[in-house]
Amino acid sequence: MRWLRSTPLLLFAIAMPLQAQGTATARVTLEKQHHGSHLPSAVLWLSPVNATASMPAGGPYVLQQKNRMFSPHILVVPVGAVVSFPNADPFFHNVFSLFEGKRFDLGLYEKGSSKTVQFNRVGVSYLFCNIHPEMSAVVVSISTPYWSIANAAGEMTVNNLPVGDYDAHLWVEGENQERLEKWTHRLSIHNGDNQAGELSVVPEAAPPAHTNKFGQPYPHEVTPY
Repeated sequence: MRWLRSTPLLLFAIAMPLQAQGTATARVTLEKQHHGSHLPSAVLWLSPVNATASMPAGGPYVLQQKNRMFSPHILVVPVGAVVSFPNADPFFHNVFSLFEGKRFDLGLYEKGSSKTVQFNRVGVSYLFCNIHPEMSAVVVSISTPYWSIANAAGEMTVNNLPVGDYDAHLWVEGENQERLEKWTHRLSIHNGDNQAGELSVVPEAAPPAHTNKFGQPYPHEVTPY
């Protein structure tokens, strides 16, 4: 089975070639439309509709703050996972998330200290620092083992999908929630299925820059720390 999304900005293609033992592979590729254009971060996950599956506990899960950056920028965790936020910079940070997904505010804390957050619901959480506007990260909490983060080439691959029905979710950084919800698709994997379909999507403008935790713009002057 093949599902194709084409836009003037990105090309989304999901292919389901049948494998041995009744399993399949899902692939999504973000294609650059212009030479030198930047590929955004993206995550693909497929949730079984009529079967029980959960993402292994794994861990520990860590989002480090160092050099005014979160590392990693994208973190995928199972629902219920606890994520640590250690501060490795020689100054204070204030991690918060007040938008979609998990809402929290860790307050100010200094170098060498760490705080934790439990992500106890499915969703995408956008994280920022209340002091440094250039800092951002995303935590995607899911309840399925079938997921993939886009590599440098914009490719996402999920292997060993059993025959069955799935809700395919695609998150692409910079796209608003309404667009992301429209990209949710029901996929059915059958033995010998080779059907194809195409769908065109017109891209929308990226959302505006984020505000601080008080809903106010960040100061224009450069933070000295």
